[in-house]
Amino acid sequence: MSLPRMKPDAPRTAVLLSVYNGERFLLPQIQSLKNQTVALIDLWISDDGSSDGSDKILTETERQWDKGACRRLAGPRNGFAANFRALLANPDIEADYVAFCDQDDLWDEDKLAAALAWLAGEDPNTPALYCTRTRLITEDGSLLGYSPLFPRTPSFQNAILQSIAGGNTMVMNRAAHELMREASRRSDFVSHDWWCYMMVTGAGGRVHYSPEARIGYRQHGCNLVGANSSWPARLRRITFLTKGGFQGWNAHNLAGLRACWDLLTPDARNVIERIEQARSGPLPRRLSALWKSGAYRQTVYGDIGLYVGCIINRL
Repeated sequence: MSLPRMKPDAPRTAVLLSVYNGERFLLPQIQSLKNQTVALIDLWISDDGSSDGSDKILTETERQWDKGACRRLAGPRNGFAANFRALLANPDIEADYVAFCDQDDLWDEDKLAAALAWLAGEDPNTPALYCTRTRLITEDGSLLGYSPLFPRTPSFQNAILQSIAGGNTMVMNRAAHELMREASRRSDFVSHDWWCYMMVTGAGGRVHYSPEARIGYRQHGCNLVGANSSWPARLRRITFLTKGGFQGWNAHNLAGLRACWDLLTPDARNVIERIEQARSGPLPRRLSALWKSGAYRQTVYGDIGLYVGCIINRL
């Protein structure tokens, strides 16, 4: 399709939309993308084999989209992480800024504008990632609350053991996108948001976590990844930790980071080696390595859980 006429200096933002049987909420989400105050948006849609009415909605979206280009791709049909990986690794996607998009959220009109305002002030040669907390909403859009407000500074020492923001809030500059394209070509990942947080900080990039929620994160029975702020969610995380689920995630992440070793800073490599030491061997050595790594989670309870995991050898 032909692109609308824009100012020559207008930044181009690529929105990467992952879809799978999303007909219930897809139309309102696409409308919230159309309502963005940012002028030029290319929409890249990866449909992971939907069998509902998503195809009809996406066909109409392609026909009507007038903020930039609209491209539909066939997803790998191996889950949401693989679908986002296919988008991240796609060599055809070129833009000044890149944002992730889920099929069932609602974006505030200034969501992209706020992200681009921060990113525009960063060195364009340094990977930079903007993310925020979320506003939790019901199926009908009513407010439920907010995701946790994390107070500690984003860093690789945090990223290696905790994801702080949903991919649906993330926007990155071109340097970060190029980094993530190469990293995603080399390795799969547990989740695209955690992978981006690890790689951008691990490569010496900048991450800004905004306390201002500019997205309605819909909570419903079909959520693949829901909010984690309730006490039942916390209890599930404790069970997940004791049964070795967190240990499995960490093993997956560490393998991915090893595949991207040359993309990381010496400081990040040192942290990785310390965390690897904290996952095996005698208890005193494990605890010492975890402490020397400087790794942390965003809350006191999170840090306690980290060391408990190390003690029971489930890190």
